[in-house]
Amino acid sequence: MMIQIREARAEDAGECGRICYEAFHAIATAHNFPPDLPSVEVGRGLVGGMVARPDVYGVVAEDDGVIVGSNFLYEGDAISGVGPITVDPSVQNRGVGGRLMQAVMDRSATRGFAGIRLVQAGYHTRSLSLYSKLGFDVREHLSCMQGPPLGQAIDAYIVRPATQADLGACNALCAAVHGFARGGELGDAVRQGVASVVERDGRITGYATQVAFFGHAVTETTDDLEALIAAAPAFLGPGFLVPSRNGALMRWCLGKGLKVTQSMTLMTIGLYSEPQGAWLPSVLY
Repeated sequence: MMIQIREARAEDAGECGRICYEAFHAIATAHNFPPDLPSVEVGRGLVGGMVARPDVYGVVAEDDGVIVGSNFLYEGDAISGVGPITVDPSVQNRGVGGRLMQAVMDRSATRGFAGIRLVQAGYHTRSLSLYSKLGFDVREHLSCMQGPPLGQAIDAYIVRPATQADLGACNALCAAVHGFARGGELGDAVRQGVASVVERDGRITGYATQVAFFGHAVTETTDDLEALIAAAPAFLGPGFLVPSRNGALMRWCLGKGLKVTQSMTLMTIGLYSEPQGAWLPSVLY
């Protein structure tokens, strides 16, 4: 194969979206798991949205002018996030994924990001091997939780929509827990009207961009996080990602009737601080 890597363009969304769907579908069904994307249309919408964002850098792999894969790098905060990376099932295991990963890793280094993070599907051992070879370290085992929304309020915890006035407190909390803020992602969620905060004793003790596959949450305590999950209107996508070693949160979710749908792995290069609070990562990181 004569692979060429170039920057993604708007007109690539259709073909890259098809490949994105088919790649996720093939690997998931091969391991008897439900695909993360339900249709080609959803894949095209996801890729089209990524290509259109100014804070996302996309690359496309071509073989003799034919698109065979793509990858994306979220550049909105101090840490860059990788994904989705997908390769056409007909040409997998020929080095395309490695080329796509190296392209975004080089981009992250050139742009001066303090680190890179990604989340990989636990059943996809080939991707685990690839990322490990490229220098990524395993940081967290994650459990993807899904089920009906709980629609509950927890005494002494107030959950409400986040506003622009909350950004300072939320970013400070994220920096205290993780060592950096995710203000770009949080700001987008606030503008879209999907972010929420939890208050205890008259002050903000946590926030969630969404309790969802593409959302993240940061709180002072597990109890704060449970309040955000209990109030979430839905768990969009395949589910939300729980750090499995938070046994109290795992047991609380399972006790509420939520189920683990798959295991995933958080991997990082560069800056990583052991979290000093409760949190949910997004599928980006």
